[in-house]
Amino acid sequence: MTSDPPASTTSTHATIRRLALGSIAVGIVVLGLKFLAWKLTGSVALYSDALESIINVATAIAAFIAIRVSAMPADDNHPYGHTKAEYFSAVLEGVLIILAALAILREAWQGFIAPAPIDAPLLGLAISGGATLINLAWGTLLIRRGGRMRSPALVADGRHLMTDVWTSVGVIAGVALVALTGWARLDPAIAALVALNILWAGWKIMQDSVAGLMDAALPPEDIARIEAIIAATRGPTNDVRDLRTRHAGRLTFIDFTLRVPGSMSVDDSHAVCDDLEDALRREFPDSSITIHVEPRGHAH
Repeated sequence: MTSDPPASTTSTHATIRRLALGSIAVGIVVLGLKFLAWKLTGSVALYSDALESIINVATAIAAFIAIRVSAMPADDNHPYGHTKAEYFSAVLEGVLIILAALAILREAWQGFIAPAPIDAPLLGLAISGGATLINLAWGTLLIRRGGRMRSPALVADGRHLMTDVWTSVGVIAGVALVALTGWARLDPAIAALVALNILWAGWKIMQDSVAGLMDAALPPEDIARIEAIIAATRGPTNDVRDLRTRHAGRLTFIDFTLRVPGSMSVDDSHAVCDDLEDALRREFPDSSITIHVEPRGHAH
């Protein structure tokens, strides 16, 4: 028998959409602040930081679209729903991050060949620091809320923002050092380091998203929790075989074979399955559970 997730996830979808829409607004504000900081200073490192903010806005828009699609109900062409759409958003984000890193490396190389002094460093750094604090607050919120609501798009967006925060901190410290020492070539060198860090972050986001698209199993700790729940609920005369799990966005798929005594009635075996589903769904609320019942001793 197969049990679909409850219809009570509508409010969760609405919250995720609001957070995704908020990411677009936050991204636009931070983008404006960082480009202002670059314009005031002419720093290649601050330019690299501002360029990544363009990617933040683009990926926030892509995440919002993917989240809207993932909330669509199952239909004849997509009987398992549309929850995997969020993984495509996360993959796109990884690709855009890598492209941004390559653009930053190009600017860093040109800045290293023809170094230029930094103008108005204090005002520019103060503006960039304010933008960084905004990203820190919003990125932390996205990771926490996205993790609780099993939204890969929100978590990927939050992780990207946190990467942006740490690179921004490094950029601010480096530009301050350039202003103090007058060593102009340090500015493009910092931009190059930012680009390499962004490349690594983009690769990690794509790696996690591809695992979801390839139906990777749940983490070992989640599988252990499922096994413990089944062991505590199945009854002393039943045993379980072929446990399989996977994620599709917020949705968790769990299926296994339940072997019961051949003399057990259909009603009794159905009741056992109901108990198992209820116990599993208390721990994994957004889950689709499939249990195949067969008599013990049946050729497997």
